[in-house]
Amino acid sequence: MDDSPRTVAERYWAAEATRDVDQVLATYDPAATFHPVTGPLVGHDEIRTFYEGMGDTFPGLEFEIVHEVSNDTEASLEWEAVLIDHDGNRYPIRGVNVLEVRGGKVVNMRAYYDPTQFPTPKRTES
Repeated sequence: MDDSPRTVAERYWAAEATRDVDQVLATYDPAATFHPVTGPLVGHDEIRTFYEGMGDTFPGLEFEIVHEVSNDTEASLEWEAVLIDHDGNRYPIRGVNVLEVRGGKVVNMRAYYDPTQFPTPKRTES
C-alpha cells in the first residue's frame, strides 16, 4: 500500500467528501494533532468535533489538490474546495494543508485557509 503523504491526503479528502467522520479519523494516528485556524486539536476525540461540525453545517464537499511539494514523510498540499450547505448553496474556498505522515497515518496536520470565506451558519428560530 502506498503510504506517501499525497496518497494519505487523498484518502483523507475522499473520506471527508463523504462526511464519514470515522473514515476521516482512520487517516489520523490516534495521538495526532490537527491545527485548523481555530487552534490545535489533539487525538481522535478532539479532532472528531471539528469534522462533525463541518459536516453538520456543510453536508456536501468537493475538493481538488492543485499543487504539491512533498518528500517521503511530509507534504504541503494546496487545495481548492467547494462547501455545499443544506440548501445547495456553494461556497468555494482555497487553502493549504501541511501534513506529516508516519506509518500511513497523519501525525500532524496544519490547515491554512481564510475562515472569512465560510458563510455564517443560519440560526433557526425556536
